[in-house]
Amino acid sequence: MRKPTVTAPKILDTALQLADTCGWERLRLFDVAAQLGVGLDAIAEHYRDKDQLVEAWFDRADRALLARSKAADLLALEPARRLEELLVAWLDCLASHRDVTGQMLLYKLEPGHLHLQVLGLLRISRTVQWWREAAQRETLHLRRIAEESLLTGVYLRCFIHWLRHPEEDAAEFRALLRRQLRGGPLSLLLRPRDARANARQKPETL
Repeated sequence: MRKPTVTAPKILDTALQLADTCGWERLRLFDVAAQLGVGLDAIAEHYRDKDQLVEAWFDRADRALLARSKAADLLALEPARRLEELLVAWLDCLASHRDVTGQMLLYKLEPGHLHLQVLGLLRISRTVQWWREAAQRETLHLRRIAEESLLTGVYLRCFIHWLRHPEEDAAEFRALLRRQLRGGPLSLLLRPRDARANARQKPETL
């Protein structure tokens, strides 16, 4: 008799749907297997453990961000607006399971999950790197380091705010994100080249 087959995206979608009801902490891989009518070996072919489902979920959001970067309108935008559009695309991909996404983060931050915390830090760094690449940022050396650090702060503040305020209007969230991207030292790093050059020029004396 032919064994039922199941794809990695189907496993992830089923896990998310079950977690919407029971919560991420209570989700068990054998429940996912039962829902799909397969054995645990079919799950293990795609995911070694539960945390790999978390990684796959955020990988999906990263791909949505990269897909948005291919849109013809994006490069015509100024850098801060480009970064805004990309992060919104990333969050929009997660919106269908917002509560579960927040529970995934809490799961990673539990005291006994030190290895998951390390992976979480790597995940943040990886997403911020893709965010910068998708926005085609070209800063180098100390400017790049400063920009990465500041963008990581923006990413974390906006992501946590987004998780904690599910009823917030999309326009209000964008306004918050714009303030984060256009305020403080980051606004100087994201200023277009021609604007930076003009700012460095001394005013003519009469």
